[in-house]
Amino acid sequence: MPLDTLHLHDGITQLTLAPRTGGAIANWSVTASGQALLRHADQQALQAGTPRQLGCYPLAPWSNRISEGGFDNPEGWLALAANAENSPLPIHGSAWQQAWQVIEHGERSALLRLDSQIPFAYSVEQRFELHQGRLTIDLQVTHRAQAPIWHGLGLHPYFPRTPHTRLQARATQVWHCDANSLPTRLDSLPERWDFNHQRELPSVHTDNAFMGWDGQARIVEPDAGYSLEIDSDQDIYLLFCPEGKPFFCFEPVSHPVNAHHLPGKPGLVLLHTKQTHRLRLSLQYRPLN
Repeated sequence: MPLDTLHLHDGITQLTLAPRTGGAIANWSVTASGQALLRHADQQALQAGTPRQLGCYPLAPWSNRISEGGFDNPEGWLALAANAENSPLPIHGSAWQQAWQVIEHGERSALLRLDSQIPFAYSVEQRFELHQGRLTIDLQVTHRAQAPIWHGLGLHPYFPRTPHTRLQARATQVWHCDANSLPTRLDSLPERWDFNHQRELPSVHTDNAFMGWDGQARIVEPDAGYSLEIDSDQDIYLLFCPEGKPFFCFEPVSHPVNAHHLPGKPGLVLLHTKQTHRLRLSLQYRPLN
């Protein structure tokens, strides 16, 4: 399986990219201590050849699950098949399952690109930059097909989790889900999911989209002595907390789960040929005093 990696560093943190494995981040860590800031990927995880065992991967040309075997567009239905062993529904687009090209690579930055024909023609780029302990990711998709199609974007970072990991991320509403993790109703925040003030992560399985996010968040890891300050241009995040796992996911996305079948297609963008859609995320590492 592909093991080709790129390495960036800024003197404070270091980043390892795995372009051929879905354009993923393999690892991001503190240079001096080796502390993992994203879930650590060892050699076995790299050899598995899937970004789902790495630190972060891009979601394009949509995020998360789509029901009903596809979705409607102005010029007709786009049929989709399931594309992951653990999901009966198509999930996370197709960019994460293809090899990306390295367009630029320097000491502190890199540009990756994918030209895809699956499930339609589009191209997508990711620019990574490190600066004084800040990782910035710019993700941009460009529509290449002749017929207009609905697009969405997201990033899927995995963060280390301990019993004392805390999260602060202001939002106004949350989508409740069924057994297939598909949204059923949008409601105000229940107390257990109110992260407007810093609190520990849910103890039970959580896989929900939070709406009305202000684009700012903070992850605090007191056991490891650091925090991450999150900044994004999106107003939705997905929180995935699987029970019994040493990681969780905080995913900035442009649209809720199954937005292709929700009234008004919230957060999706109808792109014509050569039109683009963007998403930005930055993560600032800070040692705790």
